[in-house]
Amino acid sequence: MAITKEKKQDILAKLEGIKKDAAAIVFVRFNEMTGHDMTAMRQTMREEGVGYFVAKKTLMKRTFDGVYEGDMPELEGEIAIAYATDAIAPAQQIKAFAGTHKDKIIIAGGVFQGVFKDAAEMTEIASIPALPVLRGMFVNVINSPIQGLVLGLNAIAQKRS
Repeated sequence: MAITKEKKQDILAKLEGIKKDAAAIVFVRFNEMTGHDMTAMRQTMREEGVGYFVAKKTLMKRTFDGVYEGDMPELEGEIAIAYATDAIAPAQQIKAFAGTHKDKIIIAGGVFQGVFKDAAEMTEIASIPALPVLRGMFVNVINSPIQGLVLGLNAIAQKRS
């Protein structure tokens, strides 16, 4: 279905705003998603600070192609974009929904730190744990040698007594 020039200008303005404000953009291929599933996904993503926008691929290419480093991934099928100011949240949210909706929603690529990434790279980025989990892992790494030292000193103290 053809859209009017005014509607195209509105979509381009929205895409320009996303390009300017988003820290990460994920190209999402969606197929046979029911309205109920799509609404639930959008609501959950909105609560996490992730936007979701469906636009024509030609308008996406016009907005994003040549702006970022690398080659824009091939966009086939029905494509939407997920975006946020958090660098990994869009990819994590899409990956979470892809796990529960097999073959209905797929990461098709994206933009991370100003560079186009393919589907495999964006899926890898989606696997990065959330910041609180990373902090916990870091504390555990720091605590491990200290804990070993304490156990060693305790063993020496018990041997002497």
